[in-house]
Amino acid sequence: MVSPERFFELMLKELEVHTEMQPYYKFLGKKSSWHFRRNYFLQRLRYIQKNIVDAPGGDSYRKTVNIWDCGCGYGTTCLFLALNGIKTFGTTLEFYYETVQKRKEYWSQYGDTSLFTCTYENLFDNPPAPASYDWIIVQDTLHHLEPIGEALQIFNTSLKKNGKILSIEENGNNIIQRLKLYKYRGNKRIITIWDEKLQKDILIGNENIRSLDNWQRLFEKNGFHIKDDSVQYVRYFLPVHYRFADPEKLLQKEQKIQESKGMRREYFFFGLNFIAEKK
Repeated sequence: MVSPERFFELMLKELEVHTEMQPYYKFLGKKSSWHFRRNYFLQRLRYIQKNIVDAPGGDSYRKTVNIWDCGCGYGTTCLFLALNGIKTFGTTLEFYYETVQKRKEYWSQYGDTSLFTCTYENLFDNPPAPASYDWIIVQDTLHHLEPIGEALQIFNTSLKKNGKILSIEENGNNIIQRLKLYKYRGNKRIITIWDEKLQKDILIGNENIRSLDNWQRLFEKNGFHIKDDSVQYVRYFLPVHYRFADPEKLLQKEQKIQESKGMRREYFFFGLNFIAEKK
């Protein structure tokens, strides 16, 4: 088994080899933001570990569970799951798709990366067969999927009975992020882009982040229920706070704040994690 902390240590070494990933994973950049970025990265992996890797059933569960990571990007989550003995299929539309195979070669020294397979495809072009998956992971992906209702219907059909979606998203109510995005794209939340590899136009959410309430309405409308006890808000403190505090104590303080509903949780946390269960 590979813990999130151990995976992070190994990934730092990988970034020295696969330098093309450094602009995306900025762990080797400014030292002042290192603990800030590390905490956020680990919180997301720990959420996946808690709900999937450490799910009841142990090794027998991990060997039989079937997972689709929709929008897998560089394949980081899939690699983490593979190193923990879990088979995962990833799909992506990212330009750095070719890097994934190189990553699998690097990580093969630490585990069975053949458990991770990946293709470049649009979920609307080639939906999975009905009842194919136990879990669908959408990490930094939901806000890109359009039409979102159609995407959620595909997810619903693709999941087995009582199947679940694990979502790691931005909090659409975060005041700072809303201002930044409005400056960046105004109200143009959905755009059409040309995909060079697919040779076609595709519809995409233009950083179309949403609040938990908005996600709940969309998921309920499309045959899912978001579990209240699965909701987690992450990343409250800004990088500047890490210059004057112990990072672990700061993380503990942040987790305590997110446990209570209120203005701080709703409007000042950057990240939002939740699990939606098929009805």
